[in-house]
This record gives sequence, C-alpha cells and structure tokens, in this order.
Amino acid sequence: MFYGEYAHNLDTKGRLILPAKFREAANQNSVSKFFVTRGLEACVFMFAEAEWRLYEQKFRDVPFTKQDSRTFNRMFFSGAMDVVPDKQGRFLLPSYLKDYAGIKDKSVLIGVSNRIEIWDQARWQEYYAKSSQLFEQTAENVLSL
Repeated sequence: MFYGEYAHNLDTKGRLILPAKFREAANQNSVSKFFVTRGLEACVFMFAEAEWRLYEQKFRDVPFTKQDSRTFNRMFFSGAMDVVPDKQGRFLLPSYLKDYAGIKDKSVLIGVSNRIEIWDQARWQEYYAKSSQLFEQTAENVLSL
C-alpha cells in the first residue's frame, strides 16, 4: 500500500506532512487513522489502523512470561499513539518519538508496503549507504527462505 521515499521537514509547530502518494493510498483504502510507535534501527513505525490492530493482536498473544516478550511489548506499546492527519496531511509526531528517532528538522518517510517508516534524514542516508551495499546478498538470503 505504501511505497517510495519522501523527504519532509518538520513545520514550525513540529508537524510532519504525510506525502501525497501516501495520502492517496490511505484514501483508496479508507484509512483515516494511523498509529505511530518506536520502530527498529531508531526509526518510527507508522501503521494504518487496521494493520496496527493485526500487530496488536499478534503481540498480545506473545507469552508475557518471557523477558524478551515483555521488554518488546513495553517498548512497542508504551511508545504508541494514534494520529489523524489533517486535510493537508499534517500530523503531530510526539516529541518522545522524535527524540527516539533523532528527528530535529529534516526527515524521510519511506513506504515499506504495510507500514511507513519515519527517519531522521541523516540517519536514513547513513543506513541506506550501508544497506545498499549488501542489498544483493540480503535479497539472496531472504528470498531463499
């Protein structure tokens, strides 16, 4: 549903804008509410509400008796917040998530099929530079599963 890479700056009120292509995809799929939370590799994950509910159920079923499960669920769900972009596609990213991802001004929103990732622009460029060198090897490993 969400594809592409888009650079955006925070506005003076600390809001981000959902790229037009993402808004278009959301409208086509009747998505009006999203959930944002701590992601992996120091980015922010953003899920459409229906997708969020699927992950919520899946992670709820993970046994709380295991330390890793408790730690992950605490970090993932304590960082979660629902957001509804306004008519211009702007939404407020909570300050604790901006701090987590190191976003001060410039950001990159990338579509990763069923989710959007929000990165600090410099962190994304660094991650991309490292990962793009391993893309073929990673593809071979992942696609052979």
